[in-house]
This record gives sequence, C-alpha cells and structure tokens, in this order.
Amino acid sequence: EVQLVESGGGSVQSGGSLRLSCTASGRLFESKSTDFTFDATDVAWYRQAPGKECELVSSISRNRDGYTNRRIIDNVYYANSVKGQFTISEGSAKTIDLQMNSLKPEDTAIYYCAADMSGYWGGGYLCKGGKGAQVTVSS
Repeated sequence: EVQLVESGGGSVQSGGSLRLSCTASGRLFESKSTDFTFDATDVAWYRQAPGKECELVSSISRNRDGYTNRRIIDNVYYANSVKGQFTISEGSAKTIDLQMNSLKPEDTAIYYCAADMSGYWGGGYLCKGGKGAQVTVSS
C-alpha cells in the first residue's frame, strides 16, 4: 500500500514563505519489487480552506515519450490564485515539494498531495485522504 504524507506546514505572517513536501512510501502492489515513486506519474496539490470547497492548487502531468518510453513532464498547472506565487517541483523520486512565497491570509488552508497510482488517484485526492498539512497565514 502506498502512503503519501505531507509535511512542512505551519504558521507564518503575511508575506512569508513555506515549503511543503509530500513523501511517498510503500508499493502499489505486493508483487512489485520496487517502491512507488513520483517520477513516472501525475501528481497534484489540493487545498481546502475553512468553509470552502477543495481547490486544485498545482499539478504535474506526464505523457509517455515516444523515443525513450519514459513518462516525461507534459504540463505543469497552477490555479490562477497562486500563479507566480507557488512552485511545484520534484524534490526526489519519492518527494514532491510545493514552495509557497508571498503568502496571504487567503492561503490559509489544509494542503493535500495526491498522485495517480496506476489508474486511480490516491493520497489526498480532492482533499479526501490523509491528514494534509495545515498552513496558517496571519495578517
């Protein structure tokens, strides 16, 4: 079973920065000999503010390269509300980071990471799994 765990949340003042990390552990199937990694799958960060709906903040989508047969990054998405402010990146094969700069009180939310696990989305997909990471921005 694959588990995704978010870390790096906290409380900051308006204008501050935080870096969230999502770490994967485990294997998709018992029969697989290797651990799950992010470097061949689609990933996403969601957030849910108090009293609001879940919002897709950022994602990385991949397509298979015809020459190497590897799944390479095809698109990086940011919600309009965080463009130029947040950056999604691959920290390692088992970590996905979300760098958040110039934070505003409206960025206060629980942040969840999710990944496509061989045909279904796991982790905090649509803010419905895992504990997430609490980010609180004060004015």
